[in-house]
Amino acid sequence: MSEPTFRALLPVRPAAAADGRALGELDRATWSTLHAVQPRPQPPYEPFFDDRHRPQDYLVAEAATGAGEERIAGYLRLAAPTPLACNAHVRQIQGLAVADWARGHGVARALLRASYAEARRQGAGRITLRVLGHNTPARALYASEGFTVEGVLPGEFFLGGSYVDDVLMGRSLTA
Repeated sequence: MSEPTFRALLPVRPAAAADGRALGELDRATWSTLHAVQPRPQPPYEPFFDDRHRPQDYLVAEAATGAGEERIAGYLRLAAPTPLACNAHVRQIQGLAVADWARGHGVARALLRASYAEARRQGAGRITLRVLGHNTPARALYASEGFTVEGVLPGEFFLGGSYVDDVLMGRSLTA
């Protein structure tokens, strides 16, 4: 199957249970040690959605393609970082993926901005994320969106033969 031609980004929407297969395929297609700490998924594949990864935790970006169809271009997982009531004012980005064919068209930025609105809707005043230290493109995107480095866990992961830092970033959703 040839990759679609990106034509236009559609409004970001909440995921639906029916998106599970396409999101699983996107997740596997974009797997890389640049951002993944889990081993590459192998068949038989687990369902994308489960008790801990519910459709309502995901935002989906769709794009209109040159073939006149709509296709999922990316997703973002937004969840509470802990079940603690004292942490209920925080949401955490726990996954962001953009299809190769859709990169460079503002998909990740649109997903981030939609996540701020969704986090505010849920009553959050702060949003955080974790990013691998060697993921320079993602770190630059997050910094351009107002995230600052709030902590670094040096050598937290051993990936591809090297120790990699876990960088904690966050930003306020007020102001």
